[in-house]
Amino acid sequence: MSVAGLTKNQALVFDKLTAAGGPMSAYQILDNLREEGFRAPLQVYRALDKLIADGLVHKLESLNAFVACAHPEEKCGSHGLTAFAICNECGNVFEFHHHGLEHDLEHFLGAKGFKPEKTVVEIRGKCANCA
Repeated sequence: MSVAGLTKNQALVFDKLTAAGGPMSAYQILDNLREEGFRAPLQVYRALDKLIADGLVHKLESLNAFVACAHPEEKCGSHGLTAFAICNECGNVFEFHHHGLEHDLEHFLGAKGFKPEKTVVEIRGKCANCA
């Protein structure tokens, strides 16, 4: 994924998350980027806000952590539903999209007159390696 159009700080945060291969808290990102001139959490949070808005990064609410999008070329911000399987043992995170589930949720919520703006599903359990 090209980081064209990102600021230096946004590109550094994105690259760090991409290289990590798993979730990182904002403070872990900060600690890893101190040599690059990062001094305050606000620098990380501003970069993360933009990366999330652009669909390049996702926040895992249950972990209070962030992951690089598994397929940033697809512009995840355009998906109605983003889902994650999170292993409780090893911490691996697998991002996936299930259009049938997305359709079912849209149908159910539409019948209730509810219009979702963002849907994130986090499923906790054990991955195949840990099961």
